[in-house]
Amino acid sequence: MSTDSCLFGAWVGNKEGHKKLEAYTVLDIGAGTGLLMLMLAQQCNALIEGIEIDKSSYEQALENLKASPWANRLQVYFGDVKEFVFDKKYDLIISNPPFYENDLKSDLANRNVAMHDEGLKLDELIRIAEMNLNTAGKLAVLIPYFRAERFIETANEHNLYLDSRMDVKQTPGHSFFRTMLLLGKKKSESEIQSMVIKDKNNQYSSDFVALLKDYYLYI
Repeated sequence: MSTDSCLFGAWVGNKEGHKKLEAYTVLDIGAGTGLLMLMLAQQCNALIEGIEIDKSSYEQALENLKASPWANRLQVYFGDVKEFVFDKKYDLIISNPPFYENDLKSDLANRNVAMHDEGLKLDELIRIAEMNLNTAGKLAVLIPYFRAERFIETANEHNLYLDSRMDVKQTPGHSFFRTMLLLGKKKSESEIQSMVIKDKNNQYSSDFVALLKDYYLYI
């Protein structure tokens, strides 16, 4: 799992742990091997479900979730979220969706699905989230910084409004490269923040350490 993905899991988990979210049912769209689900499970008592389209990732997720202390409230489905019918509405939907629409594609079909949005475009993700969230539900996503404004605009068209935004840089000398968004069905005053992963001395920043210390043994 990449550093920014871990950061995203910790960011959402921090909001849940500090009761800025009160989620009793959670869905991870594109669950991969289940690591975001496991990170969130450490911070709350919610029922956490995931869906994954790649068979090998799904099978690894099954193993990871079964081996965890929270196995009794974790479940992952194998399938295409565009076709899957869920039996409930969710308080929180999380997703680390494909990044590289229109970039150079891999020859491997499963890598194209995982790293591009051939399997699920961002506007489809927003539509699916709107359909499967309850009336007070929220959507948390990790996306490239350059796509954030368009994502927010599209979300607004589907009655999802910005709650929190965190723009992320690798170092103070780099440009922003990732954005973490939390959107909800109810309009609220937006919290806009930014952070760097490493400081000018190439050490993990205090903000990064504060978020990840519960998950990393050495940081």
